[in-house]
Amino acid sequence: MGIKSFKPVTPSRRQMTVLTNEEITKTEPEKSLLSKIKKNAGRNVSGRITVRHQGGGAKRKYRKIDFKRNKTDMEATVIGIEYDPNRSANIALIEYEDGDKAYIIAPVGLTDGNKVISAETADIKPGNCMPIKSIPVGTIIHNIEMMIGKGAQLVRTAGAGAQLMAKEGSYAHIRMPSGEMRLIPVECKATIGKVGNTDYSNVVIGKAGRRRHMGVRPTVRGSVMNPVDHPHGGGEGKAPIGKPGPVTPWGKPTLGYKTRKKKHRTDKFIVKRRNQK
Repeated sequence: MGIKSFKPVTPSRRQMTVLTNEEITKTEPEKSLLSKIKKNAGRNVSGRITVRHQGGGAKRKYRKIDFKRNKTDMEATVIGIEYDPNRSANIALIEYEDGDKAYIIAPVGLTDGNKVISAETADIKPGNCMPIKSIPVGTIIHNIEMMIGKGAQLVRTAGAGAQLMAKEGSYAHIRMPSGEMRLIPVECKATIGKVGNTDYSNVVIGKAGRRRHMGVRPTVRGSVMNPVDHPHGGGEGKAPIGKPGPVTPWGKPTLGYKTRKKKHRTDKFIVKRRNQK
């Protein structure tokens, strides 16, 4: 999928780019697989803002994605590749031999008319799902389960792909897109291939209005606030932070401060951290 730029008829058009969407072959979603999304603008049940900078945006409906792939040993045909407003990756609508339809994350190379299957002895082809124990070492995979039967939780974003490095006993060593090496049970399922829509990360938003259509509200810098509103605020003219490092509006360290617990229960599954030499 390519990137399209525009003639600079306005200042924002000079920078803005969009995807050409060559992969997309189907424009209307499957109504039986849609559900409503209730907007809360970052507020919790008490009405307090718990996630800042959320609100507005275009209306959208949720597409129910089959992350479990429990319909085993039954082939499905790809009907079309669709845009999904709720994620960076495109999705593929598939129809099983018994007539049931489902959405899956569309990997690179999956097109209309292709056959996909979830089975222990499936071919090593993009879109096929199987337990990690059945996948050859060195294969690029995505949609990886962390707990048996829970459904895919890892490597689901556009252009992402993990690599199966080794299998040892009841665990497999998988290298994540971040570079982290992680242990995953070999009974967990994964899907063959790399997630499609690989150029998604190269798109330039270009203007504030486009970000508002996505439901993202403006972010005000703490340094331009008053001291009552932010620890970085106050001072005559442009003032330094005045602290050892930047902090959140509530005084907690930020921008590089590690928030993961020192003794996390899943530490035993991490063989090598990302960016670790």
